Amino acid sequence: MNNILLKAFFLAFILLTSCSSSTTSQSADEEQAETQEPNNADGDTGEDTQGSQGTVVGAYGQLSVSGKNMVDQNGTPVQLRGMSLFWSQWMGQFYTKEAVRWLKDDWNITVIRASMGVEDPGGYLENPEIEKAKIFEIIDAAIEEGIYVIVDWHSHHAEDHLEESKIFFAEVAQKYGDQPHIIYETYNEPLDDVSWANTLKPYHEEVINEIRKYDTDNIVIAGTRSWSQRVDEVIGNEIDDANIMYTLHYYAASHKQELRDIAQTAIDAGLPIFVTEYGVTEYSGDGFIDVPEVNTWWDFLDANNISWCNWSIADKDENSAALKPGASGSGNWPESQLTPSGQMVRAELKAKNPTF
Repeated sequence: MNNILLKAFFLAFILLTSCSSSTTSQSADEEQAETQEPNNADGDTGEDTQGSQGTVVGAYGQLSVSGKNMVDQNGTPVQLRGMSLFWSQWMGQFYTKEAVRWLKDDWNITVIRASMGVEDPGGYLENPEIEKAKIFEIIDAAIEEGIYVIVDWHSHHAEDHLEESKIFFAEVAQKYGDQPHIIYETYNEPLDDVSWANTLKPYHEEVINEIRKYDTDNIVIAGTRSWSQRVDEVIGNEIDDANIMYTLHYYAASHKQELRDIAQTAIDAGLPIFVTEYGVTEYSGDGFIDVPEVNTWWDFLDANNISWCNWSIADKDENSAALKPGASGSGNWPESQLTPSGQMVRAELKAKNPTF
């Protein structure tokens, strides 16, 4: 009996010692986390906000729309800057957690755009599970890294695939809608011959209704007519939802002051705009890099707190691609593997973005 008692006391001592050590270690980790502050270049409060699963979301937390601005949890205007991935079915090698981590750590991106090809060969309509898995990989990576992610229905004919779009976005919202990282882009680039009032707005409204069944507050970005350039046509016919923004796309060597004037008209009318895709080249994705126009556009976006994603993280042999052919899908790209476009955009990101 004495031996049994001694063993019981010994086991109790071991358990008490282990619990005390675990508590001390946890407190030290919490104290370290509380004392760390982000390098915040945008002048907000510097407070990190926790997602529902405890993941830190940069310095901005839950984003929303106020007037013409995207704002953080304190109502301060926010300008996200980041990169767009290329069509998922053609450059899927870059849809990796490692690439997202490198872009956050080395390029200072605060947002990544996952461009899921839809009706084009090899896209979602042909391979829904394969393409969807790539998008989920990027969403998971963005959550893990504490940055924002645009889930892009990368289509030019989305109105022809409304039901598929509703199913996809409902699944995304149900799976991730409790995370503040998520931004939905329901239609990449409508073509020139569709009507905002009669086709695009009704399409967006139906998809947004599906999203709102599961996610009531994350931002949705709605594509506009003529390859997402005619944001002015939305004036007076906006979507009735508190957290909607409207898409503007441009390519600096092709779209110049005339398009900035269209954008300014929309801004003056109070429309919130998000440039989910732009290039420093011609609209083809290739051609020359117009450096003066690139800088004029960047100044315009900064002056109006307009967020942007550059096209694109790809190693395609064209001048809008950020990477040279053969670049790794896992990041760790030396400057020698960056194209002139990639070098320009990376320098702009590192100069202006906070470190998340």
